[in-house]
Amino acid sequence: MFQKQPFFKKFNRPFIRQNKDRINEQIKALEVRVIDETGVNLGVLNTQVALQTAKDKGFDLVEISEKTIPPICKIIDYGKYKYIQEKKEKKQQSGQKKSETKGIRIGLATSPHDLEIRAHQIEKFFKEGHKIRIEMKLRGREKAHFDLAKERLELFISTISGAKKEDIIKRSPQGLSVNICQAKQEDRSQNDSR
Repeated sequence: MFQKQPFFKKFNRPFIRQNKDRINEQIKALEVRVIDETGVNLGVLNTQVALQTAKDKGFDLVEISEKTIPPICKIIDYGKYKYIQEKKEKKQQSGQKKSETKGIRIGLATSPHDLEIRAHQIEKFFKEGHKIRIEMKLRGREKAHFDLAKERLELFISTISGAKKEDIIKRSPQGLSVNICQAKQEDRSQNDSR
């Protein structure tokens, strides 16, 4: 009698995580340029000979550059190689400056004192290197006074020192929004001289 197998057992292939690094038998090229564990260039060798040399020394054969012809491989412990690669990536990421877009919400009836507080908060975000998205929420009948809301938003942006609009003020279903960033030093000096 034929017995139906569950769906997940139909595929007898085990799940293998794909790794971008080719090591040992995963290297497909017939010939490779081999670098020793000490950094000495051994020249172009047959892949099987290079693999046997790596095994004799107790290391792995790791493909470093697949784009060159023949590919460049290094005799090294694979765990050590991965550790070095991860360390380089972390160092690169730490060197990059992370910039976020911070959001500030104001309303049409927001008091002048609250707007001053928001302006100081935006200046603080500028010092940290962030961009700002200002949203003016309009409720009910306030949506009929689009021109007044746009004027108030323009006035608020003009009170922020060193602010420059990245794009025009856009209308959204909830109100108005605009992205601003910190003006460069040259731009600020030109604005001050006027």
